[in-house]
Amino acid sequence: MEPEDLQPEKNLIHRAWRNVPDFFARQDISLPHKEIDEFIANTFSTGAAYYYVLDFLNIRKPMLVSNSVERILGLDPTATTIQSIIERGHPEDLPFAARAEETALRILNNQIGREQVRNYKISYCGRLRTRDGSYRMFNHQALVLATDEANRVAKVLSIHTDISHITNRNNYKLSLLHLFGGESFLNIDVFDENNQVVGAPSLFSGREIQIVRMLAEGKTSVEMAEILGISQHTVKNHRKNILKKAGCKTTGQLVSKVLAEGLV
Repeated sequence: MEPEDLQPEKNLIHRAWRNVPDFFARQDISLPHKEIDEFIANTFSTGAAYYYVLDFLNIRKPMLVSNSVERILGLDPTATTIQSIIERGHPEDLPFAARAEETALRILNNQIGREQVRNYKISYCGRLRTRDGSYRMFNHQALVLATDEANRVAKVLSIHTDISHITNRNNYKLSLLHLFGGESFLNIDVFDENNQVVGAPSLFSGREIQIVRMLAEGKTSVEMAEILGISQHTVKNHRKNILKKAGCKTTGQLVSKVLAEGLV
């Protein structure tokens, strides 16, 4: 008999998780001995953000949530559940989010393989209702924190970053990015059932991803050179190559694109 927390749900997001059988763990798995900050370092954040840890064995219970969720969404960090966050989603974006979740799980389960789930980050965008009642665009990023002996997922870290100061456009696409430079799956149209999802090498190298993140933070070439321990000339070459790879002419255009399309 399945635990109560895993019984079928009418909610679109919950139903999406249920539609990929045997993907989630059936018993509690302790988190690896790592700080949450280490996982957050693998995400791309350039605005107000909050994180939460979703335990799929206790899906209706309050989650471990950063205190910033109160400032951004107006939710009590000690009582925030995944349902309370889902309810903040824009009604027009929820069907996409549900389809993106199910598509991501199917690709990880059937195409990439569950043994690699901890090497990937799921990324897509959507609008959430904030503390003041307005809807703002957020980038959703999710990384697997813990799996069982069969690589079934037990706990996931999700980070929501407000990107409305950079873009209000949602391309309604899903990306699965390899965290260590391996094969990534970009700009997936989750509503196209005939779409053949093909992996490709990550667009940027590890060093280039570092530079993209610092560009989004507003750092100069001088500052980046000091932080990375390389010359300004090398930084400028990296910046030139990054813009060329992304098909962008300006840094602002680059940051907008990588956020909207989940390129890092």
